[in-house]
Amino acid sequence: MKKRAHAKEHDTQRVSRIVGTALPLRGNDIDTDQIIPARFMKVVTFDGLGQYAFYDVRFDENGQENRHPFNEREYKGANILISNSNFGCGSSREHAPQALMRFGIEAVVAESLAEIFAGNCAAMGVPAVRMTRDQIEELQTAVEADPGLQIEIDLLSESLKAGAREYRFHISSSYRSALLNGSWDSTAVLLSQSEAIRRKGKSLPYLNENPFK
Repeated sequence: MKKRAHAKEHDTQRVSRIVGTALPLRGNDIDTDQIIPARFMKVVTFDGLGQYAFYDVRFDENGQENRHPFNEREYKGANILISNSNFGCGSSREHAPQALMRFGIEAVVAESLAEIFAGNCAAMGVPAVRMTRDQIEELQTAVEADPGLQIEIDLLSESLKAGAREYRFHISSSYRSALLNGSWDSTAVLLSQSEAIRRKGKSLPYLNENPFK
């Protein structure tokens, strides 16, 4: 089971809780070029990027699958990514979190995260949270032993539950606020004020006067 718990208010999405199973991706300094190789970024939209997530390490030169958590059947459908230090470093390409999200990842948990990557995640409604090295190691080991282990990330309490275990995590206060109040979705926030925008438009002479009179 995987579930993204959210509430809607004025057409904005408030993200408060992510529930599902996890995918352990061990390694430090996993950069955005690994997450989405540059040759797959020549697109007009982000649609379809999920299939290219970690492509160069998931597949060999003949297109055959390598051993990689993103390929392993036991983690199929996992929506929470657990990695180690400095995850998402390298270039600031927003294609990286887009590829992860379109692969099915709804939250990223790591020992540390590149700041721009974490910000790009938050701007898509994807929490990116930090835990200590020991906690990450314990969590990865637990998921490897039981891929069906249920994980719950609660932004209100800033806690992560994994079966009977419970951990505290850290997330930037501004990202946390944006996720909780729905302002991460700038388009939805804009649309929620459509009536006020229309009223303002009607009050602006240069939008309503005929310039040819």
